[in-house]
Amino acid sequence: MRQTVGYAPGAYDLFHVGHLNLLRHARSRCDYLVAGVVSDEMAERAKGRTPVVPLVERLEIVRSIRFVDAAFVETVPDKLDTWQQVRFDVLFKGDDWRGTPKGERLEADFRTVGVEVVYFPYTMHTSSTQLRRVLDTLDTSGAPVRPAARTAPGTT
Repeated sequence: MRQTVGYAPGAYDLFHVGHLNLLRHARSRCDYLVAGVVSDEMAERAKGRTPVVPLVERLEIVRSIRFVDAAFVETVPDKLDTWQQVRFDVLFKGDDWRGTPKGERLEADFRTVGVEVVYFPYTMHTSSTQLRRVLDTLDTSGAPVRPAARTAPGTT
């Protein structure tokens, strides 16, 4: 009997319970789960900023999650190119992609190669973006500062 291979791509920056939920749900829907960890360059290209946690550390964190059978570094923007390398049967995303132009494009692309796109509930109360915003409001002493009051390093 053939195993169902699942693929769960993401930056996995500032790893949190939303990431864990996605990987847990994904593993329950396949026999073998590959987590695609996007490279720093790809994350910057997609989100306009580099991850807080470097790739090698994000990869180690994701590889250590018991629901993940393998981790793969994503270095190309086209998920079909990734599919050519990994050959998964199901792609898992948060439902914040459902019904969006990028989600519809993803579904259409993968329909051509017989890959199902499955959406899981997005964890609304926690996200890497929210965590990054909180970090951005802290200075090195840990005291909150107004973002407008910050200066570039080495300036007064």
